[in-house]
Amino acid sequence: MRIQRLDTDNRMSQVVIHRDTVYLAGQVGENMGAGIEQQTLETLQEIEKLLAQAGSDKEHILSVTIYLKDIERDFAGMNAVWDRWLPEGVAPARATVEAGMCEPDILVEMSVIAAVAEQ
Repeated sequence: MRIQRLDTDNRMSQVVIHRDTVYLAGQVGENMGAGIEQQTLETLQEIEKLLAQAGSDKEHILSVTIYLKDIERDFAGMNAVWDRWLPEGVAPARATVEAGMCEPDILVEMSVIAAVAEQ
């Protein structure tokens, strides 16, 4: 039962792979001054990059938890980007909650669990 950890420091790993399951740490976009659409897009791009490192992709996402700084203001904008990004027929289990963020300019953070893609 081997556990593989990628992009690890003393506090956390960005990716943990156990058997055929990939766990991503909460991801945020690079441009903290951007609006919800841009932050969502950048977050999803980072998720795609990390999933590829782990041998997975967005079509293998099992579950995602989405944290929004202001759910009333940003839910529609985040969903507009999400809906364009996710291929039809592969929607994961999902929860979206409002949360305090570790930095004041972060509007969205996503935590993902995915299956390793079949080889």
